[in-house]
Amino acid sequence: MKRINVVILLLLMCYVSCDTHTKTENSNIKDTHSTTINDKEANFDPTYVHVVYFWFKEGTTKEDHLLFEKSLRTFLNTSQYAKTNFIGTAPQATRAVVDDSFTYNLVLSFDSAQAQKAYQNEAAHKVFIKECEHLWEKVIVYDAQKI
Repeated sequence: MKRINVVILLLLMCYVSCDTHTKTENSNIKDTHSTTINDKEANFDPTYVHVVYFWFKEGTTKEDHLLFEKSLRTFLNTSQYAKTNFIGTAPQATRAVVDDSFTYNLVLSFDSAQAQKAYQNEAAHKVFIKECEHLWEKVIVYDAQKI
């Protein structure tokens, strides 16, 4: 139940963040953040959402984290199926219901469950897993479709 609450909270945060960003663009107000956001990060569509949590092995280095981030971004920038993405790290929990034990979080949106399934078989996805699977000890995935 605790993890489901975390997922719901993250999805709501992402939705609000993206909605605010769109309103800012529509009013022609420019700031540093809105001009540097990747298009796949800007227009979140919650039709089908894929949420991934990664827990890294103890002893991973800063270089390991940089490798993970670079490999993940390379993959996501070439994905034919992932419409939008959000990559995050755990903030320090301020409430008992917040699980801050993970190392990285990934939130992706897709047009459909079929698109998410095709994403799993993309060559770039397989390269990312091969390059980085030695870094994590645990991965949990939550998928959800819009009601």
